Amino acid sequence: MAGRILIADSTATNRIVLKVKLATARYETAQALDGAEALATARDMRPDLVIVDANLPGGGGADLCARLKAEPETRDIPVLVIDGAPSRAARLAALRAGADDYLAKPLDETGLLALVRALMRTRATHDELARRQDTAAALGFAEPAMAFRRPARIGLIAPTVETALGWRRALGPLCSGPLSTFSRSQALDALASREAPDAFVIAADLSAPGDGLRLVSELRSRSATRHAVIVILDEANAPGTVPMALDIGANAVVPGSFDAEEIAARLERLLARKLETDALRDSFGERLGLALRDPLTGLYNRRYAGAYLDRMIGAAAASDQPFAVMLLDLDRFKSVNDSFGHAVGDAVLVEAGKRLGAHLREIDLLARYGGEEFVIALPETGLEGASIAAERLRRVIGEAPIAVASHGLEVPVTISIGVAVFAGGAESGDLPSPHDLIERADAALYASKSDGRNLVSFAGGRAA
Repeated sequence: MAGRILIADSTATNRIVLKVKLATARYETAQALDGAEALATARDMRPDLVIVDANLPGGGGADLCARLKAEPETRDIPVLVIDGAPSRAARLAALRAGADDYLAKPLDETGLLALVRALMRTRATHDELARRQDTAAALGFAEPAMAFRRPARIGLIAPTVETALGWRRALGPLCSGPLSTFSRSQALDALASREAPDAFVIAADLSAPGDGLRLVSELRSRSATRHAVIVILDEANAPGTVPMALDIGANAVVPGSFDAEEIAARLERLLARKLETDALRDSFGERLGLALRDPLTGLYNRRYAGAYLDRMIGAAAASDQPFAVMLLDLDRFKSVNDSFGHAVGDAVLVEAGKRLGAHLREIDLLARYGGEEFVIALPETGLEGASIAAERLRRVIGEAPIAVASHGLEVPVTISIGVAVFAGGAESGDLPSPHDLIERADAALYASKSDGRNLVSFAGGRAA
């Protein structure tokens, strides 16, 4: 399953229709009939997302949202409010209560699923950083001092300068941080010379239709703005804008004309999560330093990988999600050292690590396990996802030789991979220990080596 979603709606027909839409994307669903049942289920189930009807009995959707956000156990669960009688007042009430988004019925299935994917990605990234913090704490690293949280910087990109200045005048009294206006080219060219905004509000259409969406892709590709909040204003309500914008990296899409109160309410929620995630990311790096990093490749080392696997298994036990572990070994690496020397061998290891890391999700773990071996942990990944990922990584290493510029060499390298998958669910038996996982992946790796190398093999006998 792609994730677990709690549907809170008093009308059986609404719940069934929504369940069917979500089932097409392989989401697992649970249902609640009123606010009290939804809150109790969320505490027990810890879903990846709650979808709640605005008129839910027991206080309404906004009330349930506020109660979920008030409890430590449920505060980080994204909440989507849907409304059969939408209004500006209801939308603002939901957003101010902490809802992550608000949709009007009838629901467009493509847009709904795109929004669900976006909310799931944000939740997964936050949870993964929190898990890494917990891992560091379990290894004895002290919590760093909490840094002063500065006001968030917001960039406005509109079709004309006059429009952008109008947005700034309207948002100014509602936002605590500085507001700046940018043209499209300034957003791409000038940010390197100044501190990048924490958030952007961008019109979907700038000098040409869809320019704003193309800008989203560019901002996501640059390190200074990769983690920025991006809100798209879709004044034209163009078909396909919502799913396209969300799938290329926008955090939210606001249809219709510019509404400063709605934009401010959305930014408040999105920026709070963004700054919290930034703090987790920064403090995690401070806590680890070089102690849990491999000095050659800069990847996590074996000690950290073992502790991380233990935390991942614990999280899987709580959420009933699958996970996978890979052991990867560069084929005939001794011959590289023997033929070209250890300096070239080191360069090959560093580049191999970079290639692998560039083709993993942010929530995945990549560590150097020792020598020419790497270990990869894939949370929330079943057999199919692990198979696709392993084959992609095998090709990434083997499809092109590794250039060692300092020696004028191109070194052909392949990699063998062993994969162990825990499917989740009661039928899967007891959860394995980190040692068991590594042993299973190592046995599969041995099968790949024995069968000719440059292969992917799975614990249990499946090979690719």
